[in-house]
Amino acid sequence: MLIAIVEDDKEIRELVALHLTRSNFLVQKFSFGSELLKFLEKGQIPALVILDIMLPDYDGFELLKYLKDHSKFREIPIIMLTARSDETDRVLGLELGADDYVVKPFSPRELVSRVKAVLRRSEKSEINILSLGNELYIDLDKEKVTVKGEEIKLTATEYEILALLASNPGSLVTKEKIYASIWTYNSEVSERTVDVHITNLRKKLKDAGKYIKNVRGRGYRIEVSI
Repeated sequence: MLIAIVEDDKEIRELVALHLTRSNFLVQKFSFGSELLKFLEKGQIPALVILDIMLPDYDGFELLKYLKDHSKFREIPIIMLTARSDETDRVLGLELGADDYVVKPFSPRELVSRVKAVLRRSEKSEINILSLGNELYIDLDKEKVTVKGEEIKLTATEYEILALLASNPGSLVTKEKIYASIWTYNSEVSERTVDVHITNLRKKLKDAGKYIKNVRGRGYRIEVSI
């Protein structure tokens, strides 16, 4: 389970990361709010964000509001981490949608406990949406694909191929893997069938079809440039 840490103080950032790693979490560390946004726009959705209020490029409250105002990010649980102890700040953070508020100095073990508690509360609303290039969104729960706000009607096979590729951004997915993941081995189809479905998929995705790249003779990959 991936936790994103947005904290410009290196010592605090590394301390939090260390304790989360010891508790078997994966961590992604950021010094700037803009780095988090670029990460999210690539379709990488963490299970939770630990967000410092005082960042070099963003006010933490503004960044929190931005995330909660966007449908693809609003369900991400967020714990605010700050040196501000004023009750007004705590209330504002919670009203803007923060799930918890931790004041520095703090116990790293307590912070990890709070992370676990927030994750338990949010299990029922787990994020399951992949995004590509801030225009193509794949809702894995509803099996719904939209491009620039328009729902795209795909066949079941086209959807499964797209979901498989998008779940492995930047990685080569061989034709053999696509074939084995979607069709049974006794199906009367060939690897050429994969190429045909990819062609049809690209046409339906229109401009967003550009994210599906051909790796000659081997397979396909999703590539998104930020």
